[in-house]
Amino acid sequence: MVELIVVMVLIAVLAGIGAAAISSGLPGQQLRGAARELAVELRFARAQAIATGQEQVFEMNVVQKSWTSAGKRQGQLPDELEIVATTAREEQPAREVAVIRFFPEGASTGGRVVVKRGDAAWRIDVGWLTGEVTLGRGEGRP
Repeated sequence: MVELIVVMVLIAVLAGIGAAAISSGLPGQQLRGAARELAVELRFARAQAIATGQEQVFEMNVVQKSWTSAGKRQGQLPDELEIVATTAREEQPAREVAVIRFFPEGASTGGRVVVKRGDAAWRIDVGWLTGEVTLGRGEGRP
């Protein structure tokens, strides 16, 4: 009987340690997931511009943490994240709105979106000449 109780206590302790390890990793996973989601949507907008031969626009409200993209796709990022976007001024309809436009030949207006949570950050860079979308850790150089 004592052995059974000891085994149950050990299982409970290990389950508690496992739950703590998983929950401490969740904020980082949420941050990385949000950055990947934005990169995928930017790549989709570029691909749509090339495929359809029509300009496509990716628009993000950095205050509301919401975005819209090609094909009327839209999404919302978690409130815990901070978004900093740098885009062409001509493409900025309002202070809190960042726009990246993709052209049929693959080029774009370019920009950078940084997704932060505390000291951790991921950046999404969009090349103006090629429209290439890259994802990397950190805020990068200003």
